[in-house]
Amino acid sequence: MSRKTPSPASHRFETVDALRGLAMVWMTVFHFCFDLNQFGYLQQNFYRDPFWTTQRALIVGLFLLCAGMGQALALAQGQSWPRFWRRWVQVVGAALLVSAGSLWMFPQSYIYFGVLHGIALMLIVLRLTVRWGRWLWLLGVVVVAVKLLAVYALETAAPPLLVDLLNSRPLSWLGLVTQKPITEDFVPLLPWLGVMWWGGAIGGWLAGPGAAFLQRPLPALLRPLALLGRWSLSYYLLHQPVMIGALMALGWVLGR
Repeated sequence: MSRKTPSPASHRFETVDALRGLAMVWMTVFHFCFDLNQFGYLQQNFYRDPFWTTQRALIVGLFLLCAGMGQALALAQGQSWPRFWRRWVQVVGAALLVSAGSLWMFPQSYIYFGVLHGIALMLIVLRLTVRWGRWLWLLGVVVVAVKLLAVYALETAAPPLLVDLLNSRPLSWLGLVTQKPITEDFVPLLPWLGVMWWGGAIGGWLAGPGAAFLQRPLPALLRPLALLGRWSLSYYLLHQPVMIGALMALGWVLGR
């Protein structure tokens, strides 16, 4: 009996999963170092040191590229709106759990619009625009440029009342802020929608002219990353509680 061929809606691409898994590993190392700092085992400035802030930006960028690629590939495979909304609800639920957990851990700087919140909003935008194909590259550039120009204008010529309004929590998610809000994770619409659009453009290419790239067998060494990438949302929710719990237990053993 021949092996059953997976349906387009259920087929996964190991290369994209492995890239997502790589982002998860990198994020885990970053968060573990952050946790070590919070528990006093390290002395680092994760909010200002370019070594850490640059890593954070690259990790977020890799996540959004993967999300954009995944959505473009899913739509190319015929993903229906009901299936999209089911996944979207999972992302929103996970985002709310992150907000609740961070409110308990960091009541003064809890996460109200972090990476999952941003992905939830940007997935809707991408779903509506992903068929624009190569134009997504240009749209991404425009979004990043608008962010830079808008912030420059706000810092140099805008009325203080407008600046304060855009910096406020109800509107800061747009990304037109002149100062980062007090929160542990912040992934606003601008400029990060541009990165998501670039991911969508890459996914569109992989679904068409670049399809042969996806068909290449994944080296055995990278298959654990692909497995991790398939369960990225669950892993994202669990990795921090596990690490924080382990460090709390270590502190109890050491009497700290």
